[in-house]
Amino acid sequence: MAVLRPFSKLPELNSAVLLLVGSEGDFQQKLAEAILQEKKDFTVNVHIATSLPLPSERDHLRPRIDMIVFMIDIKNKHSLKNVEDSLSHVDARFFLGKVCFLVTGVGRVNCCSVDMNAVWKLGENYRSPVLFCELELEGTRVATAQRLLRMLQICAGYVPGVSALYFSTLMTTFSS
Repeated sequence: MAVLRPFSKLPELNSAVLLLVGSEGDFQQKLAEAILQEKKDFTVNVHIATSLPLPSERDHLRPRIDMIVFMIDIKNKHSLKNVEDSLSHVDARFFLGKVCFLVTGVGRVNCCSVDMNAVWKLGENYRSPVLFCELELEGTRVATAQRLLRMLQICAGYVPGVSALYFSTLMTTFSS
């Protein structure tokens, strides 16, 4: 079982790779399509996985991954467990600004079966931003795609003067 490493491969010119990890198949696909439809100055490849580790037999064909988005469905306890289990297959250097947690289904808080404190604790423990969205609504899905695309642009190094670690520090809330 291979651990994903952020700098184990050389980057491709004017290209960035986003990995969406989560057990929410239909909305993952719709979010990926929304990201690909956005206007951008570089090529974006979106890969979708239900969980980690990724199959090691195709590792030599896999491009360098610039950012990982772990998707947690607020109405599915299994999705949080899936993300927690997948985190052990990610190299610690990814958590220097190249990971975020995307909590979906926030419009259905009355159907919530995920402990929100556990989600916030994930963000704190891994020093990664936690974003909330409702992927069922197209407008929110497009806004989320734009936000993730901007984060990906920073993670891939296409924004001069802003590193993924610096950006992650700005996105993370600190408690005193």
